[in-house]
Amino acid sequence: MKFNSKYIVAGLLAVSFACKDSYIDDIEPVAAGTDEAAPVISVDFPSEGTMIRVTEDITSIDIKFSVSDDIEIGDIKVQMDGTEIGSYSDFRDYRNAIITLPYETLGNGEHTLSITATDLSGKNSSESIAFQKAEPYQPVYEGEVFYAPFDGENLELITLTEAEVTGAPGFTTDRVAGTNAYAGATGAYLTFPTTGLLNEEFSAAFWYKINANPDRAGIMVIGPPDEANPSAQNNRVSGFRLFREGSATRQVFKLNVGNGTADSWFDGGDDAAIDPTVNNGWVHIAFTISNTEAVVYINGAVAKQGEFSGVDWSGCDILSIMSGAPRFSGWNHLSDQSYMDELRIFNKALSQEEIVTIMAEEQP
Repeated sequence: MKFNSKYIVAGLLAVSFACKDSYIDDIEPVAAGTDEAAPVISVDFPSEGTMIRVTEDITSIDIKFSVSDDIEIGDIKVQMDGTEIGSYSDFRDYRNAIITLPYETLGNGEHTLSITATDLSGKNSSESIAFQKAEPYQPVYEGEVFYAPFDGENLELITLTEAEVTGAPGFTTDRVAGTNAYAGATGAYLTFPTTGLLNEEFSAAFWYKINANPDRAGIMVIGPPDEANPSAQNNRVSGFRLFREGSATRQVFKLNVGNGTADSWFDGGDDAAIDPTVNNGWVHIAFTISNTEAVVYINGAVAKQGEFSGVDWSGCDILSIMSGAPRFSGWNHLSDQSYMDELRIFNKALSQEEIVTIMAEEQP
């Protein structure tokens, strides 16, 4: 069967006109309305008070912000410390602009980010954000490989490693230095990877304000897993365990260290004990491990010293702070509700003179 094309075209035109008359409205322009409000600026990063920490003196950041207007955005100007670093006047969505502005030369110190947006009627808004880039931390003492000041963040400053946080530890303004100290809580502790910390010699030093409840707790542990007792681990063949135990009136600090085949105890008894009802202020704790001995110090004085053949680090991949968990929980040395401040770790065995110097320089 043959179709006559002229009849087909005529039929389509008829349908088209019928649809237009019956179903499709003419497009009519809509007035934009009255421009009543100035643009609204929202800054996502950096926010007020942001502290940027990196290991370099100069770093790059992505400034992220948005601008909206009730009618139409005219232009946007961005300044860093009074110098223009970005300007925008062409927008895909004329009422909403979402912008990421790379800034590659942020130096150390305090900075002010300023954003000004103007709409087509001349109304403008401005937003200023004050933030800081911290100067990279440089080790203060010879052999220092780890420093956690606990100034409102659980961050190690030399490598800028964030702790893995278990539970809900807090911070306190009752501190030795800086702005805050670590505040322990039930079921709470920190862990860090041990990368760069496991050396032939090892020392740690920190300030400690005791809470004798609970009557036993882990303070610092680097130990191997206990595959035979995964829910109550207590493998002491390698690594070390620093902890306390006793009563409400007598808490003894003890160090246990493994040499790869057996463990050795450094328990100073009365010399390593404090009465929390009398000595409830900040106490300086330090310990050193070498190939010949291990020593525990309290307030710069030797609390326990003994011969030791050298630490073995097999399986020791995590550092626990303020709890024995997860690697030293078999004797219930769990979370410590005490305070800790200014934790430093060294790749050498500190001398007593070095420990006394650190104490003197950190005390307020």
